[in-house]
Amino acid sequence: MRARTVLSALTLVLGALFAPGFGVLTDAGEAHAVTKLTHAQATTMFRNAGITWSSSGGCSDRNTPTCTSFDQLNQPTAQGAVTLKKASGCALNITGGTETGHASGTYSHWNGFKLDFALSSCVSNYVTGTFTYIGVRGDGAPMYKSGSGNIYAKEGSHWDVLYYNCGGC
Repeated sequence: MRARTVLSALTLVLGALFAPGFGVLTDAGEAHAVTKLTHAQATTMFRNAGITWSSSGGCSDRNTPTCTSFDQLNQPTAQGAVTLKKASGCALNITGGTETGHASGTYSHWNGFKLDFALSSCVSNYVTGTFTYIGVRGDGAPMYKSGSGNIYAKEGSHWDVLYYNCGGC
């Protein structure tokens, strides 16, 4: 009887450690099924957190590159922006979401893993002072890795942020 109890407890612990998207031993780079948000759901989250967004085209159509859309944004990506806002205390303005026109790939804007934030000294000082510098990307953008594994790349006019997770939400 005691062996069965120990085995059951061990099974629960191992299940928690390796559960996709939840386990503490999960690789930050693994893709997992996530909840996709509508544009309206994401803007409600951002508005409630005091995060603004802007679009050079003044629109939110996912299929127009001059728009800023959050349609099909991963929920952990939206939560990651909220975490950044709360942790940094900085004003955040999102300038790029899931709209077409960004680089392709598994961990792309289109697939809901990335957001672009307007540059500000507050955000830049927070990222460079809090996260670990990990080198430059192929395009020359300096990259910083958060403790949760998310990657912040300082492109010329904005921060391009890859959210593998919500950043400790």
